[in-house]
Amino acid sequence: MRFQEDSIDCVDFILKKDEVLTIILGGGKGTRLLPLTEKRSKPAVSFGGKYRLIDIPISNSLNSGFEKIFILTQFNSYSLNRHINRTYATNNIHQKSFVEIIAAEQTVSSANWFEGTADAVRKVLPYIREQKPKYVLILSGDQLYNMDLSDFMQSHLMDPETEISVATNAIPEDQIYGLGIVKSGVGGFIQEFIEKPQEVTQVESCRTKQGNFLANMGIYIFNTSTLIDVLEDCNMADFGKEILPKAIRERKVKAYTYDGYWEDIGTIKAFYEANLMLTDHIPKFNLYLEKTPIYTRARALPPSKIIQAVVNQALISEGTILNQCEVHRSIIGVRQLIASGTKIYDSIIMGLDHYGYFDRKSGKIPIGIGPNCEIRRTIVDKDCAIGANVRLLNEQNLQEYEDEYIRIREGIIVVPRHTAIPDGYSI
Repeated sequence: MRFQEDSIDCVDFILKKDEVLTIILGGGKGTRLLPLTEKRSKPAVSFGGKYRLIDIPISNSLNSGFEKIFILTQFNSYSLNRHINRTYATNNIHQKSFVEIIAAEQTVSSANWFEGTADAVRKVLPYIREQKPKYVLILSGDQLYNMDLSDFMQSHLMDPETEISVATNAIPEDQIYGLGIVKSGVGGFIQEFIEKPQEVTQVESCRTKQGNFLANMGIYIFNTSTLIDVLEDCNMADFGKEILPKAIRERKVKAYTYDGYWEDIGTIKAFYEANLMLTDHIPKFNLYLEKTPIYTRARALPPSKIIQAVVNQALISEGTILNQCEVHRSIIGVRQLIASGTKIYDSIIMGLDHYGYFDRKSGKIPIGIGPNCEIRRTIVDKDCAIGANVRLLNEQNLQEYEDEYIRIREGIIVVPRHTAIPDGYSI
């Protein structure tokens, strides 16, 4: 269901889509996703072969009819800026729809960078005021979900007393650690909020009738006047740790339960598993829903060429050339070249930004994956040159390791961007 500029049955309000401003939080340094975030911000990390993580929240907002979007970022923002400009640039002369980046900046009133989620929004309040929205929708830039945000907005507006709404997702007991847990009461208003509990006893009172718990998704709706009040009234830096617990004591804060798939992609393991899940016969996150597409940059690339290759349960992006190789339960990114005799299992090969060669002092090396390699449980970042007879297997089952060519994080091999692995390398 989407909001239009006419009335909605059983709801005594009218909402115009340009009354909602979406703010997407670009995240911090993304240290838990290193080395994928060494040269780019977390929302700019490639996902699903052809997308970036930032495409998920932007697409959710656009598909829900909310087309005024600010993206807040400060770390390694060039790649993200370029992607946004090439993907979402509009020629709307009235400027009623836009997707724009606001990077952290020094001003007369503040010489500091963003110091938390709430602090980031506080520092861009002048830009929010310029838009004059009635409501501000706050999303995270590194989560995976396909959510009709207009349903969330409807829930917020159903009760005129609601000042803040928090999207929640039901999770089992073993997943409560590291998340904010809420307890809702009459009318769905939140009675308790415990951020990142250490023991289940801390949140036992929050257990639902079904035996699970409601986790804060980091997705919020604020009445704009309320947002300005809570941010200007204090110097608190974070929504989950500080703003929400205080607001629950003083204001009407409502919980909205989203019952679909949701994943917070904060670690290498979570990123790896979320990507490979896309290859499942019926994935929990479905890229093939016609009414809610995931938008990304349109590239003028040729079709994929597959020459006597074995491909099983894989996503193959456009512009790839698979020559007499095997690909099993893996994701192959755009323009990727895989030579004959190579076997790839349970891996994410992010692809290439261009066809050609990898320049090194020793000479030009063809980018892509060379012949007769074997690659398992590996993430190969963009624009890598992997030589012939390379074995990326983690045969010793190492959990943490690094050398000149690769990193191992949580048992998963990661080849950093722009790495050239010589012939015969083995791990």
